[in-house]
Amino acid sequence: MAGHSKWANIQHRKGRQDEKRGKLWTRAIREIMVAARAGGGDLSANPRLRLAVEKAKAVNLPADTVKRNIDKATGNLEGVNYEEIRYEGYGIGGAAIIVDTMTDNRVRTVADVRHAFAKHGGNMGTEGSVAFQFKHCGQIVFAPGTDEDKVMEVALDSGAEDVVTGDDGAIEVLTSAGDFEAVKLALEAAGFQPDLAEVTMRAENTIELAGDDAARMQKLLDVIEELDDVQNVYHNAAITES
Repeated sequence: MAGHSKWANIQHRKGRQDEKRGKLWTRAIREIMVAARAGGGDLSANPRLRLAVEKAKAVNLPADTVKRNIDKATGNLEGVNYEEIRYEGYGIGGAAIIVDTMTDNRVRTVADVRHAFAKHGGNMGTEGSVAFQFKHCGQIVFAPGTDEDKVMEVALDSGAEDVVTGDDGAIEVLTSAGDFEAVKLALEAAGFQPDLAEVTMRAENTIELAGDDAARMQKLLDVIEELDDVQNVYHNAAITES
């Protein structure tokens, strides 16, 4: 299938993440703790924890830090009790935004998120106000120039739901959340290393933003992402940088 390429946005996001290494470590630690608390500290029996540890390795979180926080979450060490809370709202031009947080103080977190929306041109919505515009799924993206036919063959044989090729040749493999790990492992075993692989909230449709609107939307997203309790931000804006 042909489709709108997310390659430029993916590279843009990765660049911004590289500038925020300390924040990525904090997010990785929180995800490890919540995953371990929910499903136990055994990586072989806890897919979410396996993915969290993999992400932690990708941002060079030390192995002893990973182990210590798994121990905290499973009761072997005293730790902080984080809970997951999702917020939804609208950005510039009516773009939909989902904000996933992990917090030990929900009063502080909701105040921070609401303030970020209000101060930078957005509006915080109610639960379910924009989530219907996204699909919870696995997303595995390969750079332009990757063998499309081979990726498609391996992906579909291993349980992928769809393979979408962008106008510039980037390839996006979509899976159910449950099949994500199996499809990713099959693609890696076949010699394909993804540039992005995650379980995400993927926008069903996008809103094109350019010029001042694009700049304002990026500022809103940056402010939200920099909040201490924010883990992930999903949106349906296709931002064109001037």
